Formats: sequence, structure tokens, C-alpha cells
Amino acid sequence: MPVSALFCLVVAISDGDTLTARCGAPGAYQQVKVRIAAIDAPERKQAFGQRARQHLAQLCFRQRATLHPVDEDHYGRTVAHVRCGGTDVATAQVRAGLAWVYTPYASEHPTLVRLQQQARASGRGLWAQPRPLAPWSYRHRHQR
Repeated sequence: MPVSALFCLVVAISDGDTLTARCGAPGAYQQVKVRIAAIDAPERKQAFGQRARQHLAQLCFRQRATLHPVDEDHYGRTVAHVRCGGTDVATAQVRAGLAWVYTPYASEHPTLVRLQQQARASGRGLWAQPRPLAPWSYRHRHQR
């Protein structure tokens, strides 16, 4: 039976779309590595990678978060819709121009697609670059 929501404290930020949260009751905490659903942020060594990570940290680090798990990825991370302090994190990252809408799920998230188009049109964040490289292309190019 899927969990409807987890109430957690964000204890670490890996990059612009991944965080670690401590969920559960005191004394029975569980660390959960979370990949934010529907977005893909620049990798750490990529242009805007650190900015995306810092922005996520401002939104979530040491904050209470509500996780709505939707899947598990092939790295064993929980893929979830995340809210920190009432803010939808995917929306905030895309609006700031610090994440792409993850293309395979774009049709399920028309609002995010619209926000990405607005960020791109106004040259916000990574869209200030002449030819921003999508993180999935960057990973493909830099695989060992």
C-alpha cells in the first residue's frame, strides 16, 4: 500500500533535485534519499549546478518537508513531490530557472512546462546561457 505523505526534516542537499530527509517519529527516524519528481536540475559540475543546489538548500535545508512518494528510481531513491514550508519545490526550482521539467513527465505537469517557458523567455537562471545543456545530455556526455 503506497504511503500518502511523509512528514520529514530535510538534513542534506545533494544537488538541485536531490535531498536527504529524516522522516518518522522521534527515536524511530528513517533517513530517506529523495529525488524530486518531474524535474531534472543541472549536475553539480555543470553550469548553474551549484546555484540550483543553493536554491534548494534555501528552500528546504533544516526545514520541515512533506513528501508525496510516487516511485523509486534505479539508484534506490524515493521519487517524490516535495513541499518545504508550504512551497512546492519542483515549481520553485523551475520558476527560478534552476531546473528543467523532466521531458518524459512533461505532459503530466503542464504548469511546470508553462513556468519553464516563462523562465526561458525571460533568461532566468540557466536560461541566461546561449545554449544550456540539459542534465540528461550532460550525464550522457560525461559517463565514464
